[in-house]
Amino acid sequence: MTASDLLTVEGVSKAYAGVQALKRASFSLRRAEVHALVGENGAGKSTLIKIISGAVTPDDGVITLDGERVVSHTPRHARQRGVVAIYQQPALFPELTIAENISLGVGDVSPWRRVDWRARRARAVDLLARVGAHINPDVEARTLSMPQQQLVEIARAVGADAKIIILDEPTASLSEADTANLFRVIRELKQRGVGMIYISHRLEELPAIADRVTVLRDGVTIETRDMRSVSKAQLIQLMVGRELSSVFPKRVAEQGDTVLELRGVCSVASGVRDVSVSVKAGEILGVAGLVGAGRTQLARTIFGLDPADAGQILLRGVLTPILAPAGAIANGIAYLPEDRRRHGVVMDMTIASNISLASLPQFSRAGMMDTEREGDAAVSYVERLGVKTSSICVPVSWLSGGNQQKVALARWLATRPAVLILDEPTQGVDVGAKAEIHSLMRDLAAQGVAIVMISSELPEILGMSDRIAVMRGGSIVAVMNAAEATPASLLSLALGDTAVVASGTVQ
Repeated sequence: MTASDLLTVEGVSKAYAGVQALKRASFSLRRAEVHALVGENGAGKSTLIKIISGAVTPDDGVITLDGERVVSHTPRHARQRGVVAIYQQPALFPELTIAENISLGVGDVSPWRRVDWRARRARAVDLLARVGAHINPDVEARTLSMPQQQLVEIARAVGADAKIIILDEPTASLSEADTANLFRVIRELKQRGVGMIYISHRLEELPAIADRVTVLRDGVTIETRDMRSVSKAQLIQLMVGRELSSVFPKRVAEQGDTVLELRGVCSVASGVRDVSVSVKAGEILGVAGLVGAGRTQLARTIFGLDPADAGQILLRGVLTPILAPAGAIANGIAYLPEDRRRHGVVMDMTIASNISLASLPQFSRAGMMDTEREGDAAVSYVERLGVKTSSICVPVSWLSGGNQQKVALARWLATRPAVLILDEPTQGVDVGAKAEIHSLMRDLAAQGVAIVMISSELPEILGMSDRIAVMRGGSIVAVMNAAEATPASLLSLALGDTAVVASGTVQ
């Protein structure tokens, strides 16, 4: 650690239910520095900043703030030390005024003293002016735009005498003008000696704002470089550099007719814009893109959760409007959502009840459940998917994450789908369960199921897909044959650099 360092993180590790999010990661931040932190989705960036801000306790490692080793680190301790995190979704209370929101993070509060709201309003006016925010402090936070809310959070951080400000995807929803204003504020804070950790998928903007950049990959600190000495192409290579052939051996796909086709599909509710793509029987179509690109939203539109309000959905060549999940299921579309604990399984219900939940008519007679038939089906799927359990009658909450994912998948297989949409099918599962799920996907494709696989892991996208659709801003910007794609080409397309593509044809 040098005299100019505000923060050092050395050898920090963190695991969640056996999944290693960080592996002896290291990071440092100097005074008056903007240090960019980049990596693929799941590289460990969020875990690292949660540790720095005190929201997560590391399993191992040393954190030093302003020259002092941190022993017990909590969010309150972090704020007292001048560490403030500003996330992509601002954490303002929508029903409170701007002055009230700013006052929550500024100044001391005593139960024995009346609040001087006139002074606090004046303080809010001053702080807003210092960050160039022309906002009435008396309006409620819910009336503000996203860039205005971000400026309010920065004003609150300035008022709290923040020494370290963490900016998580600050420009994800900003216009060019709003981004320019944010950069101006960042430069002014830097001149005052504030150190800033800047997380962004927009690699093209980093040279304009960052001094150094650190790359995380699979929870490991790969390299820290001076921003002036590294190109966008080099950063992409550092972010993705992995070999896939031994993990995902290629298969020869035997594909049938087109099962699902989208023509100019739009959904105002989900932000999906003019999507045209198709998937054939026996094909695995990978959907790649960064967080916020619209991948999950597209799945929700196909499944009728956020129905399309323009364009056409065709099943086996027949125009088939999907207005609700019931319509999707009736037409042979199944959807395994990303968040299995909230939407994939019912934790307090048994394995058998979870598996039958999406296909109850198959297991009922005269309005009564045929529990014997339900049990036989559950046993069959438990054996087929290799669910590790002592009984089909235990609650799903008793199972590991990988086995919960298998039960969620079994529920949709019980519907005998023609189209299976899998959103992050192996997220948060161990290596063994991941391999089993991949094997099952290949078996289903061999049986003629059309699979749409959404994944944030480029190795999974490249290793499992026949074709790959890349999304950005709610639209599909390219569809490529997987054999012609590379990690660099996919990431470049996802970042908006359409000039950098694989040697093959972009359709």
